[in-house]
Amino acid sequence: MGITTILFDLDGTLLPMNQDRFAGAYVKGLTIAAEPAGYSPMILSTAIIAGTAAMVKNDGKKTNEEVFWDTLERTYGESVKNDIHLFDEFYATDFQKIKDVCGFDPKAAKLIRHIKEKGFRVALATNPLFPSVATESRIRWAGLDRQDFELYTTYETSRYCKPNLDYYKAILNQLQVSPEECVMVGNDAHEDMIAEQLGMKVFLLTDCLINKNNADISRYPQGSFDELFAFIDRLER
Repeated sequence: MGITTILFDLDGTLLPMNQDRFAGAYVKGLTIAAEPAGYSPMILSTAIIAGTAAMVKNDGKKTNEEVFWDTLERTYGESVKNDIHLFDEFYATDFQKIKDVCGFDPKAAKLIRHIKEKGFRVALATNPLFPSVATESRIRWAGLDRQDFELYTTYETSRYCKPNLDYYKAILNQLQVSPEECVMVGNDAHEDMIAEQLGMKVFLLTDCLINKNNADISRYPQGSFDELFAFIDRLER
């Protein structure tokens, strides 16, 4: 079976970044924005980290959004959901400043255009830990538009996270494709390359490589954007 569909990670792949630096800026920015409403930065940062961990462990019974807010509710009570608008305002304003801690590579948008011109379907398999407004912002930071992707995952619509294989199965189901006709491109040797276990082809983008388990990555097709261009051009449809 030929390849029809290419899935891309976002953070550290299409959008260059140091993930720890980005996460730190995100949590700091959100806690500062919420402090005037009475949220202690230390308590809120702990709650955000707990909510993120809960989403990663989501078993599919609820959306990631529900899991996140249920976790915050255990710290603040039901009233925290009355302040969701404060978080929405943060994503529309101060979150945009976090673009400054990210990089930019014009080859990302060039690659997506090239892939679509070759007739491949393109989806954004970014870990759905953020609301759509934050995901769409990061897509723009990469020089792209949400309409460049047939699908992109957010915490409102997803019930699993990487590295859970059910996350990838859900994408395959939405796109109505088999693993064998897909390629997963990402920078994380575990969270992205695990898609290979379903039968997908993979490509490890090494510009912002994450390999927390010090796994042997020699068996994966890998390299920078230039090598990825060449890899795409060799794919059989």
